[in-house]
Amino acid sequence: MKQLYCWKGFPVHRSINNGGRIKIGPDGKLYVTAGDASKPESAQKLDHLSGKILRLELDGTIPADNPFPGSFIYSYGHRNPQGLAWNEEGQLFATEHGQSAHDEINKIEPGKNYGWPKIQGDEKKTGMETPIFHTNGDTWAPSGTAYHDGKLYIASLRGEAVRVYDLKIGEVSILSEGNGRIRDVIIEDGALYFVTNNTDGRGTPAENDDRYIKIELK
Repeated sequence: MKQLYCWKGFPVHRSINNGGRIKIGPDGKLYVTAGDASKPESAQKLDHLSGKILRLELDGTIPADNPFPGSFIYSYGHRNPQGLAWNEEGQLFATEHGQSAHDEINKIEPGKNYGWPKIQGDEKKTGMETPIFHTNGDTWAPSGTAYHDGKLYIASLRGEAVRVYDLKIGEVSILSEGNGRIRDVIIEDGALYFVTNNTDGRGTPAENDDRYIKIELK
């Protein structure tokens, strides 16, 4: 499959592993997820922007306090990072697609290496971080993520549900299912909103798809 190239030589695959989540963090910086664009080895290379979480000033320049001077890279060793969410203390968490199941939730620290393609799941290697949670043999295909009251709310595409990961006890539950593929979630004023993505060519659309759904959080 031919690659396309954009933004200062950063590779984008035609159909897979492109990341693409963009959020402004509590520090006022712009965070961008970049997948490995089907070139796993690039995730370990600090002269490549693929397989990374990037951090930018809002004007597109490199923040002076980024972990690698002169680089947009905030963390590396990612396969296909997706959702980004911060807790009250400004700690960043990210969801990520595994190669075959083993989807991840990672606690992101600046300058750290999250292992892909050297390790995944519970595997360990010196100088590399293991996820705080992974899905073992299940596939969620996590997408957008939001934080609220000690929990991560995770949209899942192939998993077709809004899942909740309790950061305090490390347990997963399902908040909503039966709506097909879920692309993104946001939380505002005590309510969670999510959007279905059944008309993206990979889902099974119903007559009333796609939809924007609201759930009050207790």
